[in-house]
Amino acid sequence: MMIALYVVLAIIGLIVLLALVAPKSYNVSRSIKINRPLPEVFDYIKYVKKQNDWSPWKKKDPNMTQEFEGTDGEVGFISRWEGNKDVGTGEQEIVRIIENESIESQLRFFKPWKSQSDAYITVDAIDETTTKVTWGFSGVNKPPSNIFFLFFNMDKTVGADFEDGLNQLKLNLES
Repeated sequence: MMIALYVVLAIIGLIVLLALVAPKSYNVSRSIKINRPLPEVFDYIKYVKKQNDWSPWKKKDPNMTQEFEGTDGEVGFISRWEGNKDVGTGEQEIVRIIENESIESQLRFFKPWKSQSDAYITVDAIDETTTKVTWGFSGVNKPPSNIFFLFFNMDKTVGADFEDGLNQLKLNLES
């Protein structure tokens, strides 16, 4: 009986220790240079519905169902989706737009697990005909679920998706 108690206490201690050392937050982003003037790039990316043309997640489930609420390209616009296991179920809401600088959104995932992240797309003029686009998201890993991130590399996994999406965005805007 005492051995079982020690085993349970050791497991609880291990979980607590892992939760203390596991990452408490994340920030993943990628950037690309697009050979188009900044206002043209910004006018394209501020519309969430246009993400269907370059988002890697739309490719992962071209049959996902989507519904929209509000006016696209304006604060308060919400895009909801329900898809396969690769894209899950969630919604994206535009929460802030700084014209020709950034679009900030809140991402709320419901399946396969609940989470919330802050997404952003920023634009910076490199010169009159070239724009740097940075796409990313950040959030908080709450204990004990943060233990998962000791074994899952968010930057590598989601970063690869951001790279794919940005490459498609570049292709779309430069062709």
